[in-house]
Amino acid sequence: MTETDKAALTGKGVAVIIPCYNEAVTIGKVVDDFRRVLPEAAVYVYDNNSSDGTGDIARAHGATVKVERRQGKGNVVRQMMRDIDAEAYLMVDGDDTYPAEAAPALIAPLFADEADMVVGDRLSNGTYGEENDRAFHGFGNDLVRFLIKAIYGFEFSDVMTGYRAYNKVFAKTMPVLSPGFEIETELSIHAVDKRWRIAEVPIDYRDRPEGSESKLSTFSDGFKVLMMIMSLFKDYKPLALFSWVALLFVVLGLVAGVPVIAQFAATGLVPKLPTALLAVGLVFVGLLCFACGLILDTVVKGNRKQYEIEVTEAYERYGRSNAAK
Repeated sequence: MTETDKAALTGKGVAVIIPCYNEAVTIGKVVDDFRRVLPEAAVYVYDNNSSDGTGDIARAHGATVKVERRQGKGNVVRQMMRDIDAEAYLMVDGDDTYPAEAAPALIAPLFADEADMVVGDRLSNGTYGEENDRAFHGFGNDLVRFLIKAIYGFEFSDVMTGYRAYNKVFAKTMPVLSPGFEIETELSIHAVDKRWRIAEVPIDYRDRPEGSESKLSTFSDGFKVLMMIMSLFKDYKPLALFSWVALLFVVLGLVAGVPVIAQFAATGLVPKLPTALLAVGLVFVGLLCFACGLILDTVVKGNRKQYEIEVTEAYERYGRSNAAK
């Protein structure tokens, strides 16, 4: 067994980070499982205003417990990345739906320097479809995967999974903007847009045990995820977005203006002056949108160059994982 394998199996240099909100039914087992599978890993539970004693239970089972008062999973993950110093971060939900036994497989590519983010794929082996009985969750995951493939050109097998690992440089340079359950989507799109190395590891999934309730609202949180995708599309690929908007306005302008032009060519008159003005206005708005896209694209490229410099500096500051050296 290589030193890399040993590090991955024992969890040396690994921080298991568990955002929690009212998970008293399951958190004790989750902490015990990860302490058993990764005995040298540090296990952190961030209690997000639980009212059922989640933090006390996690502390009793040997986890380091901190409190995050700002409600929302995204807020918790942001603070975790700021607070915790580790070579690798293993993020998992506290609802006991993800097996701790899969942890070595998720962190091994990080220590082998083969990936910067590793995604626990619940969908490929079919366990998510068998275990999860909540309506529309599978459809929502497929929709988000399709949109990311269409917009960013990368096809995730599972984009909404809460079980993933990433290295120190990824964690310390990741600008978390989302406050809630959109965090998984944001992590995935950020990794694709910034060309981080992504690996996917199939994992088993089990539904929540009896007495444990999901905090995810299918429709309201699903809408927030879609809005996050569109917001990041605007931020990361403004030229593509504004080009489509520009094309729409220009086409509408042509639809309104071509009959007016044809009538003018035939009679030399413009009897539908309001329609002509509308057509000119629509085309003008389309051209203005395209110009905005060009300007914003230049800004984004400048920000991307600056980000690459910051990542290089982060590698110099933190170095690669000990196992990769």
